[in-house]
Amino acid sequence: MSKNITILLIGFGMVLLLGCSQKNKTSGVLKPLSIKASDILGNPAYPAFSYGGYRQNSRTAEPGLDQLKEDLVILAAMGIKLLRTYNTAQFSQTANLLKAIRELKEKDPNFEMYLMIGAWIECEGAWTTKANHFAGNLKNNTAEINAAVNLANKYPDIVKMIAVGNESMVQWAINYFVYPAVILNWVNYLQGLKKTGKLSADLWITSSDNYESWGGGAANYQSKDLVALINAVDFVSMHTYPFHDTFYNPAFWGVPANEEGLSEKEKATAALLRARDYAIGQYKAVAAYIKSQGINKSIHIGETGWASIAGTSYGTSGSMAADEFKQKMFYDLMRAWTSKAGISCFYFEAFDESWKDSNSSAGSENHFGLITIEGKAKYALWKMVDDAVFKGLTRNGTVITKTYNGNEKALMADLLATPLIKDLGIVEITNVNKNRKAGQLVTEHKYIVVYPTMVPNEKNGITYPSAKIKLNAWEGTCGIKMSIDSIIDITTGTGSWWGCALEHQSGGAGENLTEFITGYLNIDIKVNTTSSFKIGFQTGLFSKGNQVNNFITVGPGKMYTAKNNWTSFKIPFAKLNKGADLKNVTSILYLTGDSDFDGKHIYLKNIFYSTK
Repeated sequence: MSKNITILLIGFGMVLLLGCSQKNKTSGVLKPLSIKASDILGNPAYPAFSYGGYRQNSRTAEPGLDQLKEDLVILAAMGIKLLRTYNTAQFSQTANLLKAIRELKEKDPNFEMYLMIGAWIECEGAWTTKANHFAGNLKNNTAEINAAVNLANKYPDIVKMIAVGNESMVQWAINYFVYPAVILNWVNYLQGLKKTGKLSADLWITSSDNYESWGGGAANYQSKDLVALINAVDFVSMHTYPFHDTFYNPAFWGVPANEEGLSEKEKATAALLRARDYAIGQYKAVAAYIKSQGINKSIHIGETGWASIAGTSYGTSGSMAADEFKQKMFYDLMRAWTSKAGISCFYFEAFDESWKDSNSSAGSENHFGLITIEGKAKYALWKMVDDAVFKGLTRNGTVITKTYNGNEKALMADLLATPLIKDLGIVEITNVNKNRKAGQLVTEHKYIVVYPTMVPNEKNGITYPSAKIKLNAWEGTCGIKMSIDSIIDITTGTGSWWGCALEHQSGGAGENLTEFITGYLNIDIKVNTTSSFKIGFQTGLFSKGNQVNNFITVGPGKMYTAKNNWTSFKIPFAKLNKGADLKNVTSILYLTGDSDFDGKHIYLKNIFYSTK
């Protein structure tokens, strides 16, 4: 054998070796270049983030290729190797992100980044008053799925998972949600493409949704179609948000009596430990439901996160949850738990994005990132700055530095005091008539929503609701809570709209108040807002297309004017009625903003319905 042939063979062997493996920077172990989803999910060597990268107040202003590369290099420096996106066809961000990753890989063969791409799924008539939640928006959904297939085939070395829908099944997404059958059809379609070789057999398919949507909560989410969907996906991607639930379900959040003597930092630390355990509880609830159906399926965290700034609901006028110290605590705790448990966690999110609540700079949705739009690393990443992880890297041309200029004392001065459990606002009215079921005719002449001194007995013709009443601030647009002396405090919104309701919690069936057709809504109101607002009750369900808002408008210059002192109103049903089905009253009281939103307060007390 000649020397030249020997050299050629040695060189060819080196090419084969390099083509079959590369060094894992984390472990130093050689691994195949063709990484599969099964290799990534649950592997702590592949930490994940949710990624948008939008830097302006509108989503139409998409990040450019150079900006995407700038972010990708930052994330890679942090050790991140897996990202999640949300759309394929509606916006070009995912296609551009894949192009950016490909170009970075071509420049540096050691650059490693994989994606779970999301196809946005919405209902027929989404974002209109004619939403049909039993059917999908065929044009949009088909375009999203087709684009996801094309991108997965164009970038098989990068795209390892497809998520069909993002919080598409959770029913509080009233503008666009679908029932599981719609998601199931698309999952089955993609699985069919895998079987026929039109998609890689190694590509994993899921849907990314709230823990309740996966059967871990209310029974009305649990259905045959959901079981079929769980069987059809390759893994379950579930969302858990203790941050939001500090307001909506704060039982785990408030400081108990035995911790009241702790420092504020110690109180916050204890609260965040409870928040982590709350998330673990939701994970276990989904796992228990799946197991109860005889299914063995891996579960990963498709989203969780914690905002560093918030206005209503989660800030100083709400649960006091949003600050950088708490954000760091939650991030560290969730990373530690999921890494140890072999669970992937697509932490939400890498960078702040201001388009999410463009009408309110303090909106919590704008502040879930661990790095600000300007490129400042929040407290969770200060150690990385100290360790020179970001040395030589910039965002928007600015060197990455610490928030608060690295002054920890200043940061801790902004630590919000975790509320005492005894001071937390009540978010559920629990006075219930246990002898009546939802839908049964209410025959008493007074129906009490909240009135501490008006108590039913066997003879006085007064009743409580047939189920608990939940105080629900719709999509975090305002604040609503009740004090221990039964005064409901509503912090009005400042965005493009706001709304809240006292919702009848009976799994969809409403209260039968037909006896009150000629009766009255009685309520005491006090305000310090100059806004006008609508107040009344709702019948039917938005999700079924039969919801009717029955209301009068309160405000300056209106027939009903509230003042900065308590005023009693006795409002005839005839004034409220906009076509109500009184056999199905689902929100016993609701309010929405009408005009001149200012973020101030509406107070309510002594709420009841009467026949005369």
